[in-house]
Amino acid sequence: MSQTEIPFDADLIRRYDTSGPRYTSYPTAVQFHDGFGEDDYRAAAARSNATGGPLSLYVHIPFCDTVCYYCACNKVVTKDRAKARPYLEDVYREMALQAELFDAGRPVDQLHWGGGTPTFLSHDEMRELMAKTGEHFALKTDDTGEYSIEIDPREADADTIRLLREIGFNRISLGVQDFDPEVQRAVNRVQSVEETREVVQTAREQDFHGVSIDLIYGLPHQSRDRFMATLDRVIELDPDRLSIFNYAHLPQRFKPQRRIAGDDLPSPAEKLDILGSTIRYLQQAGYVLIGMDHFAKPDDPLAIAQREGTLQRNFQGYSTHAECDMVAMGASSISQVGGAFSQNVKDLTAYHEALIAGHLPIEKGVVITEEDVLRRYVITELICHFRLSIPEVEARFGIDFAEHFADALDELADMARDELVTITPDSIEVQPRGRLLIRNVCMAFDEYHGTLDGQRFSKVI
Repeated sequence: MSQTEIPFDADLIRRYDTSGPRYTSYPTAVQFHDGFGEDDYRAAAARSNATGGPLSLYVHIPFCDTVCYYCACNKVVTKDRAKARPYLEDVYREMALQAELFDAGRPVDQLHWGGGTPTFLSHDEMRELMAKTGEHFALKTDDTGEYSIEIDPREADADTIRLLREIGFNRISLGVQDFDPEVQRAVNRVQSVEETREVVQTAREQDFHGVSIDLIYGLPHQSRDRFMATLDRVIELDPDRLSIFNYAHLPQRFKPQRRIAGDDLPSPAEKLDILGSTIRYLQQAGYVLIGMDHFAKPDDPLAIAQREGTLQRNFQGYSTHAECDMVAMGASSISQVGGAFSQNVKDLTAYHEALIAGHLPIEKGVVITEEDVLRRYVITELICHFRLSIPEVEARFGIDFAEHFADALDELADMARDELVTITPDSIEVQPRGRLLIRNVCMAFDEYHGTLDGQRFSKVI
């Protein structure tokens, strides 16, 4: 069976469709605590400098012109573009504080602007933000870094894309979600194929290295046939990567979702039909299932990294830059530095007040223990490469695997009987039929998952 031929067993998926983490970090953000503060972060930065190596930078731009009802991101919905200016001034304050902590000259191999809607900023503000970043950190100027930005095609035209290329971006990720007009109206995101195509075509003309498109299944009024029609239009755009996210309806946690009528959502059976048809469609179109909900062309760096065993996960999802510590700036952003995770405050007023006082705006975080490092390695190998070498784990960490992970192996026994995984004394192999349920496999090795509140996480499918 080739790597693109992932079977779809709806009955099996129903039995395992529980809630769980996406493992963009381990420990997950649920383990972050307010006992972690600025001094802890400074100590982590010092450890990072002792190790050296390149950096990854993330900048969070929280503003959106309109609210998408499905959205669970940290955002500020406003039509007042002037609100961006004081926020950027705070980002520059944080940037200066962060830059003081890291050795000069550490190259920035990876850069990402997320949101919100980063292109809410004016062209001059985007130029300024990139220039300020270059003043504080060693940005690459030879186009060899992976510099990406999230795009709302309703907030970006051909001139915007040309500007982004000019200031150094070489990858874009486009939010589409669905092209069906009724679905778009139900989630308050009306976006034409034509404006999306303009962005993609301009990115190609400007020699962007890659174009990614995000879709969501499980939205109101979706059906298998309607979603397949959207996929037809998306494949015509020829993206290098696709992310097909499961909509998690949690109106008790996310107020915008209260505008979505639960009765309008597809049934669980319909959602499974959408997912199964999507997987088959993308396989036939030549895409590789990287893991969970990410697909890529076989020659994409993600697919290459997976074949070469170097794929990783971070807060942007799957990544090719495992060697980078991530310095994140902006309200609610999460850093991964020197064996610690930290998250900034979410409220813009609190963010401003901390920076005016000369403090890093850290709200919470966690220092990773030796046990966390071990379990993170195991989870990363499984979620990225679907295989774990037991002798390699034992040699690297000095443990007896069967003894140390006796509980996890017991938990995996049912999955082995269902042929989701194959377990031998030398390896754990996730079988093709188990790849869609990789989060379940990873949860067996999560020291914290038995104590977690399931309401905090989305369904695995």
